[in-house]
Amino acid sequence: MSFQNTTIFITGASRGIGKAIVLKFAKEGANIAVASKSVTENPKLGGTIYSAVEEIEKVGGKGIAIPCDIRFEDQIEAAVKKTTEHFGGIDILVNNASAISLTNTQQTETKRLDLMHNINIRGTLLVSRHCIPFLKKGRNPHILNLSPPINLDPKWFKNHLAYTISKYGMSMIVMGLAEELRKDKIAVNALWPKTTIDTAAVKNLLGGEALAQMSRKPEIIADAAHYIFSQPAEECTGNFFIDEEVLAMAGVTDLTKYAVNPDNKLYTDLFLED
Repeated sequence: MSFQNTTIFITGASRGIGKAIVLKFAKEGANIAVASKSVTENPKLGGTIYSAVEEIEKVGGKGIAIPCDIRFEDQIEAAVKKTTEHFGGIDILVNNASAISLTNTQQTETKRLDLMHNINIRGTLLVSRHCIPFLKKGRNPHILNLSPPINLDPKWFKNHLAYTISKYGMSMIVMGLAEELRKDKIAVNALWPKTTIDTAAVKNLLGGEALAQMSRKPEIIADAAHYIFSQPAEECTGNFFIDEEVLAMAGVTDLTKYAVNPDNKLYTDLFLED
């Protein structure tokens, strides 16, 4: 399907996976609302909502930069209102914003616990809630959460309980909304990478440059999202997609181009088995 004039509301798209997704659709003439709290550039992270919109418009899309911290409902309401006034509606919602702290319970400070809960679970649910009235009127409407399939093996809880709960919370939102919105023909799905993705979080918080060299580029997620959003909303809902599997469905089996370093062994992402 054509994504010309399709309006996408995405959280946390100043860099990394989020930016790769919006640039993919901007090249096809989509309207993109970049809702994020990155208004000034952090040298360790790179990118702001304004630089993302500049890139969107350079490749042929239409963008609007909206300062928005999804921990605060008034900012979510304002961002959704600004988007719909500017573009006339919302067709696709991507809940990409997420906080991570791979710490055990004693090492997880209360502020970190609150941050992960308020962004990953509460923020995702509130953004979805405020977008739903517009998605009901949207063209082939989709909601996509960047969250993993739920695996209740205790090994995924023992080392980073708070983070696991928060990401599985995002996935439970997918399960619930998919059924709740089925009658409205709004697709609700999750997407997760088979291997780690080269992002600022990987370089700064997880394994540094060594892990980045064992990762794939964010464009693999963007291409998988493109295939998902191309499916009829009433037929494609309630799925926990893995990027490799989605691309296989799209007929793409050679994934070499996505590797940061094709000579290195890839590192399997959290919540998935090797």
